[in-house]
Amino acid sequence: MSNHLAAIEEYRGLRDALEAAVLPLATSVDGRRFEYQASLHGLELEAGGYVSVDAGAESHLGQVLSLAMESRELAVPGGRGQVLVRAARGTGALLDTGVRPFHDAQVRPATPGEVGAWSERTRAPGARLPVGELALAPGVPFELDASGFGRHTFLCGQSGSGKTYSLGVLLEQLLSETSLRLLVLDPNSDYVRLGEPRPDAEAAAAERFAERAGPIVVRSGVEGAGRLGLRFRDLGAAHQAALLRLDPVADRDEYAELAAVAETATPESFEDLARGGEEARGLVRRATNLGVDRFGIWSRDDDVSLLDDLANGDIRCLVADLGSLATSAERSLVAGSLLGRLWSRRAEREPIAIVIDEAHNVCPAAPSDPLTALATEDAIRIAGEGRKFGLYLIVVTQRPQKVHENVLSQCDNLALMRMNSIADLGHVTDVFSFVPPGLIDRATTFRQGEALVAGKVASHPALIRFGARITQEGGADVAGWA
Repeated sequence: MSNHLAAIEEYRGLRDALEAAVLPLATSVDGRRFEYQASLHGLELEAGGYVSVDAGAESHLGQVLSLAMESRELAVPGGRGQVLVRAARGTGALLDTGVRPFHDAQVRPATPGEVGAWSERTRAPGARLPVGELALAPGVPFELDASGFGRHTFLCGQSGSGKTYSLGVLLEQLLSETSLRLLVLDPNSDYVRLGEPRPDAEAAAAERFAERAGPIVVRSGVEGAGRLGLRFRDLGAAHQAALLRLDPVADRDEYAELAAVAETATPESFEDLARGGEEARGLVRRATNLGVDRFGIWSRDDDVSLLDDLANGDIRCLVADLGSLATSAERSLVAGSLLGRLWSRRAEREPIAIVIDEAHNVCPAAPSDPLTALATEDAIRIAGEGRKFGLYLIVVTQRPQKVHENVLSQCDNLALMRMNSIADLGHVTDVFSFVPPGLIDRATTFRQGEALVAGKVASHPALIRFGARITQEGGADVAGWA
């Protein structure tokens, strides 16, 4: 027995010595990507982290894209059998350009100073959005490329990941550093205080925001000067029919009457509609039976229509407080009306970023009612063709599999926060195939406020930590859509 134990100890000692002797080496055959090995003993490399690749007299900054343990059997000198040796292996990308291929170059973790110097050296011209710092290079600021928001963006993260707070940071920077107009569909009343600086905000940032943000208008379903309102006549024919649940075939007579009344009388309200003929009064009875004539969103004489606000170029940011509306039908109608109006005005080519928070309710994979179906159709149109007309989506959700695939697949930017669902991460990996899977996998370990950012808005797929807000947060835990 003692001889057996001694053999085991000898085997373990030999294995440990061989594993500790694995050199941190990298090889690149194209000067863009590299493969590497490293010892598991004292391993300092991690997926998403930065490394210095020292190839002779040249040093280049790289990023680890994947990291895994690999086992190999090595023959022991002297014919004493084989030893199973484990080592870290993976792939990476060279962040420097013009690198020549190399073999067995030394790899070591890059210092924050080296990463910061590279970031300054390669800083692209144009507007930059300082949103935080690199999570794996502490103290190194991270900026998004503002021009990248000329593509659609997808932001997702589970409850508690810091998604709402981080989106607020992003919106503040878009308002401070660009001239882009914003429309925010706010289902949880999270951004109703977007124009109010925090008492503890950094003074220079708050001053810059106040000077550059422009008029921010919030429309809510509560009484007061900022009341959210729509006029029945402002709705498109499709939204009027969907509101009354009229099918052009099954309800052909009423559908035709609605089209005729809308074309000739342009009724302001259901009261105006009731002054029509018997057929028109039938439409009013339908509205009464469905309860839509009692919606709180209908404009009164002194109200400004939300669609008028949308057309007002003096308003820099319009926040539609959907969370203050009483019913899901009202929220769907408002969201769909805004998206439909933007699509109908697309020929004006006025650049605007459309923020759809809780997007699984606005453009779900399987719409459950006519109003939501219309909103989904317009979201799909904007996703597919909106960019050439200056319509840019920022789609936000904690349930990526429930957002319509024709919206999600058109997003060229990804901001991924903590996600524990393996199924959701798998879906994100499939849709955003340009993002290294090894970095997406890290989302299960993110802390609050940390994110993976990739696409046209980022110089490289970066793990970041969002910075501090400038403005007040809205009402947390306000009941939203189910």
